[in-house]
Amino acid sequence: MSLLSVLLQVATDLAPVAKMGAGIGAGIAAIGAGIGIGKIGASALESIARQPESVGDIRSNMIVAAALIEGVAFFAIVVCLLILFL
Repeated sequence: MSLLSVLLQVATDLAPVAKMGAGIGAGIAAIGAGIGIGKIGASALESIARQPESVGDIRSNMIVAAALIEGVAFFAIVVCLLILFL
């Protein structure tokens, strides 16, 4: 029995575990993004309350940061879905 056939057998046996891990990873990515965007919103509101004259700058920085977090979370979810279905 060759090493390649042993590795293929192990990979076949662990396919359900990999799919479960992909589902858990997608959930963790979504939860992490929600927490991150929530913290950004809370910090932005606190900053606006302290310095109301800089609302525009704070809002634009908040939107950029939230978009970056959302992009990373979307990428993580797509990778998990690719693992799940391929």
